[in-house]
Amino acid sequence: MSDQSDPLNRIAQALERLSPPASAPADWLGFPAYVWDGGARAVGQIVAPALDLLKGIDAQKQAVTTNVTRLAQGHAAHDMLLWGARGMGKSALLRASIIAAQAKHGARIALVQVSGDALPTLAALFTALGRVDRRFLVFIDDLGFEDGDGAGPRALRSWLEGGVEARPGNVRLAVTSNRRAIVARHVGEQDDPLNPRDAVDDRLALADRFGLSIGFHNCTQDDYLAIIAGYCDDLGLAFAEADALEWAKRRGARSGRVAWHYVTELAGRAGRTI
Repeated sequence: MSDQSDPLNRIAQALERLSPPASAPADWLGFPAYVWDGGARAVGQIVAPALDLLKGIDAQKQAVTTNVTRLAQGHAAHDMLLWGARGMGKSALLRASIIAAQAKHGARIALVQVSGDALPTLAALFTALGRVDRRFLVFIDDLGFEDGDGAGPRALRSWLEGGVEARPGNVRLAVTSNRRAIVARHVGEQDDPLNPRDAVDDRLALADRFGLSIGFHNCTQDDYLAIIAGYCDDLGLAFAEADALEWAKRRGARSGRVAWHYVTELAGRAGRTI
């Protein structure tokens, strides 16, 4: 029996009480989605609009859903960069595509969303996922690198291809960004007196590592109204075009996100929950 009066023993017991219990290993087979923030947190349900409610992005929807289906089936699939206008459904489309793939192929595929400050731990995530008999789409939302950050872009290039810590064969990356080049570009890059293309080409080379680079553009007025009409038909809400256009004018933008905010306003006016 240990001596309770021993100061060292009392200190050791106090430290044990302060230390959190070791976390259980992640159940990488039991859930449709996970959040990775240096450790795994299971998500019991993926929330996203139905694919047929995502209007004005038909070509993008076809490309993403086809690629995600291939991944779920265990066929060759691309890493994806979804870039372009804010609020046009880039992340919603990825989540909706996973939901559709799970509806058709069951638990053969899962989504893993990586928090922005967990990028340095991606190698540990890839090691864990590579041991699991399941397909994973690792999703990094709204990715961007600060000026002068050379390590982040180099690590991403290594993860995509060629590096010793590259993602395993059962994993594909999906990244959303407001810029195609992901890293910021400046007018001054064009003024390099030695080789004006070097800086630009190096930054674009990061985007070129993705097998699919899919652009999303600001929606037209017709697309904006079609998005609203789709949501309203689904929810049994009525709207006036002039009111919807006035909403967009006050927000200073037309996008899928602005359309959804307007539909939320309509539901609130009608005393509905959505």
